[in-house]
Amino acid sequence: MEALQLKQVVKQYGEKTAVNGISLKVEQGEIYGLLGANGAGKTTTMRMVLGLIYPDEGSILYNGKPYSKELQHLMGYLPEERGLYPKVKVSDQIIYLAQLRGMSASEADKSLKYWLERFDVPEYYNKKIEELSKGNQQKMGFVAAVVHKPKILILDEAFSGLDPVNVELLKDTVREMRDLGTSILFSTHRMEHVEELCRNITILDRSNTVVQGDIREIKKGYPREEVVLRTAGEVNGLAELAGVTGVQRQERGYVLTINDLGAAQRILQLAVAQGEVEHFEIKEPTLNQIFIRAVGESNE
Repeated sequence: MEALQLKQVVKQYGEKTAVNGISLKVEQGEIYGLLGANGAGKTTTMRMVLGLIYPDEGSILYNGKPYSKELQHLMGYLPEERGLYPKVKVSDQIIYLAQLRGMSASEADKSLKYWLERFDVPEYYNKKIEELSKGNQQKMGFVAAVVHKPKILILDEAFSGLDPVNVELLKDTVREMRDLGTSILFSTHRMEHVEELCRNITILDRSNTVVQGDIREIKKGYPREEVVLRTAGEVNGLAELAGVTGVQRQERGYVLTINDLGAAQRILQLAVAQGEVEHFEIKEPTLNQIFIRAVGESNE
């Protein structure tokens, strides 16, 4: 059974439709990507999942059951707008938030200390949020979202403001939670993070679903239009080949755009005839390219 299921969910504010019939399923132990430009309907969707606002049409089910206040204990939320009080100690507010989610004070304290050790910052226990760097405030926000061991976790731009080391730390943590059975709805503008973490995605544009499904299957529906060629020396005549629409010289070779897959073989044959080929690759479209194409096409 799906941990989370949305069925034809609609949310309107007066004449404006914020979410127009979204349906999706998040399995137990899955990280599901919810993508879209600003104003596409992502945050409204997440707030409906959290029970902060209610759909005007459709339904949202949690392990097959409708929303109830008891479900609050099962859910965690890291909003894009960080919500921890700057002048309150880390321990005071995170333990309080965990108690609101159904934990005892002693359980919350134990869980908080675990997470501080996990992030190698046990000394933050008695620090105020304002005493921490922006990146470490972000990590404390993440701890506040997971301290009560949620079964469904909503992450909105979880890695923004973090340096590469801490991004990897949080990504590893999110994967661990997935492997332990947590279901995660993950929203970000960083498409490479989605490709790393998610199998299934929904892309929203102006309240509508424009792309949905398994990333690998989605990519099969888009043409491969880029060839990477690395050679020991220069290759002449690439731009004149049939099907080649662009040639960009790189430090160690070329990146070519094509409008015909047969052009890839012509590129390789020409390069081999003129010297040693170190690397040849017909690249599949990135999720970023698919996003731009899908959102761009839906706006035409």
